[in-house]
Amino acid sequence: MKSNPVIRALRAGSPQIGTWLSLGSVGAARFMARAGFPWLTVDLEHSPTDIQTAATMFGAIADAGCVPLARVPTGKHEWIKMALDSGAMGIIAPMVMDADEARAIVAAARYAPRGNRSVGGGFHAINYGATADEYYSRADDEILVVIQTEHIKAVEIADEIYSVPGIDAIFIGPNDLTWSMRAPDGTFPSKEEFEATLARILAAAKRHKVPCGLHVLTAQDALRRAEQGFQFIAVGSELKFMLDGAADAVRRINPSAAEEDLAKY
Repeated sequence: MKSNPVIRALRAGSPQIGTWLSLGSVGAARFMARAGFPWLTVDLEHSPTDIQTAATMFGAIADAGCVPLARVPTGKHEWIKMALDSGAMGIIAPMVMDADEARAIVAAARYAPRGNRSVGGGFHAINYGATADEYYSRADDEILVVIQTEHIKAVEIADEIYSVPGIDAIFIGPNDLTWSMRAPDGTFPSKEEFEATLARILAAAKRHKVPCGLHVLTAQDALRRAEQGFQFIAVGSELKFMLDGAADAVRRINPSAAEEDLAKY
C-alpha cells in the first residue's frame, strides 16, 4: 500500500506547498496533478463540485502520483466519511471553533478504536494501490487531517484546540480571519494587526508541535511564509493560474483593455 508522503514530510519539518482546485474539472485535475505540486485540494466548500466529480478527480490525482485532499463543506462526520470513502487521502475542515469540534473531526477520519469512521467503500483503497483489507489496517496512519483556523475567537483558544491529538496540520483561512477581525464599524484590521495574529497562530501550533500553514496568492508569498516557519501552504488555485496567465497575455496584446478587465476581479 502506498504511503502518504505529505504527512511524512510535514512531520519531518519540511514545507509542503500545494494548490487548490475550484473549477470541478477532471481535465484540469489531471494536468495539475502532473505540474509538480505534492498535493492538490479539491474544494467542496466554496465550489459547485459534486462528490461524484470529486471522486473522479481524486482518482486522477492519485494515479499521477500526487496526493488528493478534500476541503469538506463542514467538519461533519458524514462529509468526512464521504470524502475519504471517495478516495481523498486527507481532509481539510473549515472554520473549526473549539476543541470538541476538532476531536469530532479527528474521530471521523479514524477507524475504531481510534475513531468512529464507518467501514466501507472501495475508491479509497484503489487510490492507495491496496486491497480493502490493507487499506483498513493502515489508513489511520495515512490520512491527513487538517483543521482550519479562520476566526479570531478560535485564535483566542488556539492552545486548547491545537492540543487535540490526531491533528496533522493547522491551515489558516486569511479571508475569513480578516473579516472576523473587523471593528464594530466594519473597519478591517491593519496589516500589522493581521501579521501579529498570524504570528500568534504559528506560535501556538509550534507549542503543540503541529505544522501550520495558510493560503497565499503567489509563489513568492509561499516561499516567504515557508521561511517564517509555515509548512502546509497553498498557493493560488487552478482558476487563479488560468486568469493570471490570460491577463498577462491580454496585457501584452492590449494594455488598456487588460487593465479594464482586471478591475472586474
